[in-house]
Amino acid sequence: MRRQWWALPGGREKMAVLVLSSFILLLTQPGLSQYTIRTVTGDCSDFTNTSCEQCLENVSCFWCFVDQRCMKYPVERIIPPSSLCPLRQARWGVCWVNFESLIIAMSVVGGLILLPLLCCCCYCCCRKKVCCCCKKKSHGLDEEEVRLAKQQEERKQRREERKAEKRAQYDEIRKKYGLIQDSDHPYSRFENE
Repeated sequence: MRRQWWALPGGREKMAVLVLSSFILLLTQPGLSQYTIRTVTGDCSDFTNTSCEQCLENVSCFWCFVDQRCMKYPVERIIPPSSLCPLRQARWGVCWVNFESLIIAMSVVGGLILLPLLCCCCYCCCRKKVCCCCKKKSHGLDEEEVRLAKQQEERKQRREERKAEKRAQYDEIRKKYGLIQDSDHPYSRFENE
C-alpha cells in the first residue's frame, strides 16, 4: 500500500507550514502571480548570518532579528516560544511583517470571515427551525396552547354567565314595568282597541 506524502511522519507539519505560508503570501503580497512558493531543501541553520529573505525562502524556517539567526519553525507549537525569539523580532513568510503583527492580522481576518458565516448559518438555521436554540419544544408548545385555550374557554363561560344575569335583570325590570307581555302580571299593559 502506497502512503501519501502528507501521511508520512512530519508530512502534516510540512503541509501545515506550506498552507500557512501560502495564506500569508496571499494576504501580504499584491500581485501574487509573480511569486511562486518554493520549498528550499537544506537545514535552516545554514542561512544564519545571511539575510532574512534567504532564510525565508524555505517555508519551514523563521528569522530572528535579535541575533540574525535562521531557525526551523517549531510546528508542534503553533506560535514559537519567546525563548527562541521575541515575537516582535521574529519573521516568518515575509521579512517586513513581524510575527506579532502577523498573528493579530490573521486573527482579525479570520474573525471577519467567520463572523458573517456564523451569522448567516444561524439566520438560515433559525428560519428553517433546524437549530436547537431556535426550535421550540413540541411538548412545551402543546402545553402552552392547551393552557391558553383553557383560559379562553373560561373567559367565554364567565362572559356568557354575565350576559345571562344581565338579561335576567333586564327581564325582571321589564316585567315590573309591564314592558313584557305576561298574562299573570297584575300590571299588564292595556291594549288600545
